[in-house]
Amino acid sequence: MAQLEIACFNLDSAIISAQNGADRIEFCADMKAGGTTPQFQEVLQARNQIFIDIYVMIRPRGGDFVYTQSEFEQMKSHILMFKKHGINGFVFGILKEDNLVDIKRNKELVDLASPLPCTFHRAFDEVPDAFIALEQIISCGFKTILTSGQKSNVMEGIDRVAQLIKTAGDRIFIMPGGGLRSGNIEYIQQQTRAVFYHSSAIIDGSGTASAEETRALKSKLG
Repeated sequence: MAQLEIACFNLDSAIISAQNGADRIEFCADMKAGGTTPQFQEVLQARNQIFIDIYVMIRPRGGDFVYTQSEFEQMKSHILMFKKHGINGFVFGILKEDNLVDIKRNKELVDLASPLPCTFHRAFDEVPDAFIALEQIISCGFKTILTSGQKSNVMEGIDRVAQLIKTAGDRIFIMPGGGLRSGNIEYIQQQTRAVFYHSSAIIDGSGTASAEETRALKSKLG
């Protein structure tokens, strides 16, 4: 059965998503930055009010995915903090200055998060060779990669997403995201046969997930 993950940038979105068919929440802050680490108290509120899986974004700032040692230490401390409070998984990705996957640092965070699963986020879309990066990310122990197929949106990158899913097999989930909405999710599913699908379900300028859109996304997943 196909699963729907909703990216939530506030508590209201998390509650709406959980009440309207989402299978999992990616909880983060700062939508304009593409998602950063959310406030601890807001994550606790979400955990206390919803009963589906919550994956927390671990990203100390917007911008690129190359982090200083201080930022890396901050990422580690956030994983340890959230891990104690019933979170189900984490979302992060670290690159080197040449945009290659930082295998050492990513593996360190995956090991720190264990046994909770980790998703490598759309930093993946910045790497120079998606298929080399795929193997490296698998070797780090990630369970999922979120990608738009290295394009600005998943419809443009759909062929690459399908290729990645075929290459990955059952070694890791490739989760299409980036411009995924109820109007295109059926086509994306037909073309990729992915297991997980990722959307913000935001259809206006509010920054909050739409209950109607969430229901429509879920209903169209066969």
